[in-house]
Amino acid sequence: MTLKFNKTYALITLMLFTTEILIALYLKSSFIRHTFGDFLVVILIYGFFKSFVKGNSFKLGLSVLIFAYIIEFLQLAKLVTILNMQNNRFITLLLGNTFSTADLMAYTLGIMATLSLEYKYNKPNVL
Repeated sequence: MTLKFNKTYALITLMLFTTEILIALYLKSSFIRHTFGDFLVVILIYGFFKSFVKGNSFKLGLSVLIFAYIIEFLQLAKLVTILNMQNNRFITLLLGNTFSTADLMAYTLGIMATLSLEYKYNKPNVL
């Protein structure tokens, strides 16, 4: 992996970040907020790293997926409560506070969709 700025991924990341903020602000309870937002967040994280790092897309996608799983399992362990930060809106929004297997599925599908697109458009960098 090498450091190299990629404007396309940076723009995608900015658009996804804006979308995630709008979802968080305006959709309090819906499929889009609870499932599609999780689908998008792994794509957002992947795009952020691809904005600065050129390398194997599969390894990066797998790393992002593992990171998302770790955060989700920290929710199961009630990390926010253990840290006594359940009243901190930013931390609760960032880390979440409710474990869901549906979130794990959304993360997995998000990375699978991302890697499928990467393979379609950037075959040499995927595997």
